[in-house]
Amino acid sequence: MPEQPILVTGAAGSIGAVGRTVVEELRRRELPVRAMVHREDERAEALRATGAEVVAGDLTRAPDVARVLDGCGRMYFGMSVSPTYLEATMTTAAVARDYARLDALVNMSQMTVSQMDLTSTSESTQQRQHWLAEQALNWSGLPVTHLRPTVFLENPLFSVFAYRSIAEEGTIRLPFGAGRTSPVAARDVAAVVAAILVDPSSHIGRTYQLTGPASVDMTTMAEEFADALGRPVAYVDVSYEAWVNHDLKALGLPGHLFDHLATMARLHAENRYDRWTDDIETITGRPATGVREYVREHPEMFK
Repeated sequence: MPEQPILVTGAAGSIGAVGRTVVEELRRRELPVRAMVHREDERAEALRATGAEVVAGDLTRAPDVARVLDGCGRMYFGMSVSPTYLEATMTTAAVARDYARLDALVNMSQMTVSQMDLTSTSESTQQRQHWLAEQALNWSGLPVTHLRPTVFLENPLFSVFAYRSIAEEGTIRLPFGAGRTSPVAARDVAAVVAAILVDPSSHIGRTYQLTGPASVDMTTMAEEFADALGRPVAYVDVSYEAWVNHDLKALGLPGHLFDHLATMARLHAENRYDRWTDDIETITGRPATGVREYVREHPEMFK
């Protein structure tokens, strides 16, 4: 077990709070954790309550990264959707290469990287940044493991749109067409991160694709929600243009995030999310969370 602190970035959490859950998983094993947050607030205090050391900093500032990395032996790099994502990755890689002595760096990437190359043009700016970030980390020579989760069950496409329409009218209203998808629970992804950080030796240099238990179309997924909730749920395939210009635009999101979610919806309709692996069960020893289990654990989201 590591004696040096394990650095967890993005620990305050956003979509699914993967970083926060990783901190909690590691602290349950009584491992030393340094949790990096962007600012001091009540979420930072909650992390301290787990026994983690909490430090505030900016991943795009090399002095901040050097300060929080100092003395750490392993690291989880995860960051919310942001225009500065690639800058933060490059800064972290440069500092880690020149100043740190890491024996493991677990990088949170995303599924569409698996289908991208130098000439890809159909992805969002954020997805392009993930692809470039993986290249840079590979070039760095750092002991990297890449994780490529598919869309999260906690992603706004589900948590804001699908779950709200299920609660209000018993429908899933999304522009996914006949596309298939295998959404993954954030807690499963966090469990993979923690397992690798605890014992990274066999994972260095590897890339894992993290999915839910099955890849299905939205009509089938609606049936799964109906079965889990005990009431009718139907999929309504809405116009992509109308959804983007009305439903998505109504959220008032920053342009970078708006573009990313709009692109994810379009790529779902193009069947780019039709992926399935058993990597979660292989690494954690338990199967990926399905719709029924997710509904049982989050009943408040469907009322």
